[in-house]
Amino acid sequence: MSSNPEIVPDTEHKGLIGLLPASARPYALLARFDRPIGWWLLFWPCAWAIALSGGAMERWDLILWILLGSIAMRGAGCVYNDIVDRDLDKKVERTQSRPLASGAVSLKAAWIWLLILCLVGLVVLLQLNLTAQLVALGSLVLVAAYPFMKRITWWPQTWLGMVFSWGALVGWLAIEPQFGWAMIALYVGSIFWVIGYDTIYALQDLEDDAMVGIRSSALRLGENVRFGVLVFYVTAVVSWATAIWFVRPDIIALAALVPIALHLFWQVSTLTATDGEDALNKFRSNRFAGLLMFLACLVVGLAG
Repeated sequence: MSSNPEIVPDTEHKGLIGLLPASARPYALLARFDRPIGWWLLFWPCAWAIALSGGAMERWDLILWILLGSIAMRGAGCVYNDIVDRDLDKKVERTQSRPLASGAVSLKAAWIWLLILCLVGLVVLLQLNLTAQLVALGSLVLVAAYPFMKRITWWPQTWLGMVFSWGALVGWLAIEPQFGWAMIALYVGSIFWVIGYDTIYALQDLEDDAMVGIRSSALRLGENVRFGVLVFYVTAVVSWATAIWFVRPDIIALAALVPIALHLFWQVSTLTATDGEDALNKFRSNRFAGLLMFLACLVVGLAG
C-alpha cells in the first residue's frame, strides 16, 4: 500500500459535516456530502442544456429542482459504488476510511440510505415532462454498471462520462421535448470533459490502483497523460462549439466559449501528474469550469 504523504483521504470530517451528530456523520460521508464537487459536476451538464435551449429564465425553478436531484442522486451513486467496491476500498489508502470500508456503516444500513436518497430523486423526477422522465430513467442502467467498469476496461472514465453527462439530455428534453443535434453535441462534449477531469482525478491513485488491479485512463496513458487530457478537453470544446452553432450559427456566439477554453488549457498546462494534491485541486477547479460553460450557454440561449 502506498505511503505517499500527498494522498488526500476520501472522507473529511470538517465544515458542516463536523457539525452533524456523530450518528449521522457516517451517512453524510457515505453520500460524499463532504465533497460537493461531485454533485456540482453532475449538475452542470443539465444546467447547460436548460440554458442553451433557452429555458433558464422561464424555468429557473427547474434548475433548482435539478440541483436538489443532483445532490441526492450523486449521493445515491456514491453509496451504490461503495457497496460494490467495499472490499477494494479497504486496499486503497485514499478510500480505506470510507464508512463501509471502515465498518462505520453496515451493509444493510447503506442499502436503506440508498433507498432514501433515491426517493428524493423520484420527487425531482416528477417535476419533469414525460419525455425527460423516461430518458432520466434510462440512465439507471449506466449507473448500475459503472462500478464494474474499472475491473474490465482501461477506460472507466468513458463510462463515467456517459453517466455524469446524462443530465444534458434530460435538461434539454425538459425544455424542448424532442431530440436535436445541439443536444447531442452538448452531450458528447460533456462526456469528453468528464473523461478529462476524471483522468486527472485518477492520478491520485496510480500506485494503489496498479497494485490492486483497478484500471483507469490515467494508468493507460502513462507518461502521455497530459497530452491525453488535452485531447479530451479540445474535443469537448469543439463539440460544445458545434452545439452552440446549431443554436445560433454566428461566429460571435462561439466567443462565449473562450473563458472555459482558457481555463481548461490552464488545467493541462500547469498539471503536475506526480502530485496528488495538485491533481485534486485541478479536478476540483472544474466546478468553476462548469460555471463558465453555464454562462456561455446562458448568453447564447437568451440571444438565440
